[in-house]
Amino acid sequence: MTVGEILLNINREDKKVADAIELVLPKIEALVKTVVEKLKEGGRLFYIGAGTSGRLGVVDASEIPPTYGMPQGKVIGLIAGGDKAIRKAVEHAEDNPDQGWRDLLEFDISAKDFVIGLAASGRTPYVIGALKEARVKNITTGCITCNEGTELAQHADYPIEVIVGPEFVTGSTRMKAGTAQKLVLNMISTATMIQLGRVKGNKMVDMQLTNNKLIDRGVKMIMDELKVSENEAGELLKKFGSVRAAISQRKS
Repeated sequence: MTVGEILLNINREDKKVADAIELVLPKIEALVKTVVEKLKEGGRLFYIGAGTSGRLGVVDASEIPPTYGMPQGKVIGLIAGGDKAIRKAVEHAEDNPDQGWRDLLEFDISAKDFVIGLAASGRTPYVIGALKEARVKNITTGCITCNEGTELAQHADYPIEVIVGPEFVTGSTRMKAGTAQKLVLNMISTATMIQLGRVKGNKMVDMQLTNNKLIDRGVKMIMDELKVSENEAGELLKKFGSVRAAISQRKS
């Protein structure tokens, strides 16, 4: 193929992902509702995976505090091989069926929590072992996989199977399967945060003001909501430290 043909065919395959997710929206909905209840009751959400799947879980978890102002440690991403595996593959890390549960134990996991196993193939021992032991301990489980009838799904109370079909490069599950997992993770975390009241309208009113871009965005939110000048909005944000607090204090 020419470069143009390669790109065209990758794009054609990618278009199938959203349609595959649409077929399992009811299952995602059921999972989200349970996650919301767990978090409302003081529990935590864990993502656990290996390779690309693990990295996607870590990314989603790490973005929750700055985006929605949730405390650190409420949504936790674990990857086989530890944090060093985020940047560089750790040989055979995913092959140990006991290590996933050991990694969860480091966080004093309990029945208050919810664990989502991430594995495109549905066959990763590290993830399967973690979910299997979690269920023994009465911990609610879910999974995101891209194959049907997998061992991983058998150990999930809320299995999400997004069947995207063969990859453009055979076995390269960082492509369609990775995209599918990322989109589903976006849905789970975003819908959960909205249900927990971490969004007003469609605005991230609890975001952490960690850089100038986010401060400017916060100022604009306050301007739009309160119909005040940029200077006044900036002063309110500086005084109260968050968009939500600035708006609620001014309105009260």
